[in-house]
Amino acid sequence: MHLLDTLRPAPGLRVLVTAGASGIGAAVAAAFRDAGARVHICDIDAAAVARFIADHPGTTGSVADAAVPADVDVVFDDVRSALGGLDVLVSNAGIAGPTGPIESLDENGWVRTIDVNLNSQYYFARRAVPLLKASRAHPCLIAMGSVAGRLGYPFRTPYAASKWGLVGLSQSLAIELGPHGVRANAILPGTVEGDRMNAVIAARAAATGASVEATRQAYLDKISLRRMVTTDDVAAMALFLCSPAARNVTGQAISVDGNVEYL
Repeated sequence: MHLLDTLRPAPGLRVLVTAGASGIGAAVAAAFRDAGARVHICDIDAAAVARFIADHPGTTGSVADAAVPADVDVVFDDVRSALGGLDVLVSNAGIAGPTGPIESLDENGWVRTIDVNLNSQYYFARRAVPLLKASRAHPCLIAMGSVAGRLGYPFRTPYAASKWGLVGLSQSLAIELGPHGVRANAILPGTVEGDRMNAVIAARAAATGASVEATRQAYLDKISLRRMVTTDDVAAMALFLCSPAARNVTGQAISVDGNVEYL
């Protein structure tokens, strides 16, 4: 088989997607399921987990807070029961965190952002790695970061700090796990179309007194391609990274953002 014929993951991969019931996580989980993978999701939103499973027959799920180690332990008990092992971890859980100058940020907001965005990556990786080492199906760990993991982000320092930390963790794990045949990469999405971004734009417009249209254009003007990305763009990159075609791609922080020039 020619390498160019291997651009999609092999069917039957056992995949865990954290925060997989909505947004980017749901798009990634659905894409793997449609590609023939066996998919387990976890999410803090029980109703959203139930909806995803109902909409995607054959998937399984757990209700969990990714920042709570005991919850993560339950997820892996469920993964062993549902999948019998693991070939791919997509560690996607994350929150926006507080906004404001560093001297006025609430300490609890800072701690919660680091807990969800960075510490959860550790909690899931430490439980997933033994299973990934045992896999014989091109095992792969994907950490879902942000363009804020390569650019400074004023007034969003907790978020940026967590995403830069995530990149360092991924690149370190690539070195650590490479001799075991496990690849580790980070995906850095940019400005993602959807209800969440619409709400951000509306809130910023209200705060600044600018129109919603002008505020949206200001976001687009920071992007070289002058367009936002979609959750499907991010899901496509995740599929590629878990395909045989990406067998030598590891230790990378790959932006899917149309080239955001600054934040």
